[in-house]
Amino acid sequence: MTSQKLRCVAIDDEPLALDIISKFCGRFGGIELSAYSDPAEGIEVIKKGDFDLAFLDVEMEGINGLEIAAAVPPEACFIFTTAYLDYAFDGFNLNAVDYLHKPFAYDRFKLAVEKAIKKLDYNEHVQADKCIVVKQEYNNVSIPLADIAYIEAMEGYSKIFRTDGSCTLSRVILKTIGAMLPQKKFLRIHRSFIVAVDKIRSFSRQSVTLASGQTIPVGRQYSALLAERLQNQK
Repeated sequence: MTSQKLRCVAIDDEPLALDIISKFCGRFGGIELSAYSDPAEGIEVIKKGDFDLAFLDVEMEGINGLEIAAAVPPEACFIFTTAYLDYAFDGFNLNAVDYLHKPFAYDRFKLAVEKAIKKLDYNEHVQADKCIVVKQEYNNVSIPLADIAYIEAMEGYSKIFRTDGSCTLSRVILKTIGAMLPQKKFLRIHRSFIVAVDKIRSFSRQSVTLASGQTIPVGRQYSALLAERLQNQK
């Protein structure tokens, strides 16, 4: 993350709170911030997943940040901001990077962002050279990331298809496996499918074709992100 801009989204229905976050982001440096005082507009950006870190206010008109965070992939990186201490436990249950209690000072903001960067670096760089370990029946199975072609959800299980044609049926659900995978190498393209980006040979708005010839459907809500992701890699 040190070599590129940190893409941040801030959602808070209080303009003053957004001004403070914007000011602190400018002071920190290297941050590209999109701020939204309209929660509905911000949620649409969050759903696309095209961000590195999100600052979410907990208490907003008609919705709260906890609901937003619970509705997106678990690998998403969040920092919650609120004036209410009662939500801290809920925030950490959602795997939040940190919890900023308003009003917060710049030093506390800086610490939270640095924690987020460490998490992003871990996901994108450290995990990239490793394996994932999943449960298969009563055994733990180690699967190199480079061997994974795609993963399919199956009624509380996941089928992990490898490049050699073999398949591992795991008791770990797709959402959990998605959190283990580096975001730059894998992409969710459907409610039931995650694919390895470098295994995609061609794609359309309705499907992707892998190097193996396997065709996988693309969900309507994922098609725009898929196109943007693959076109940016060319």
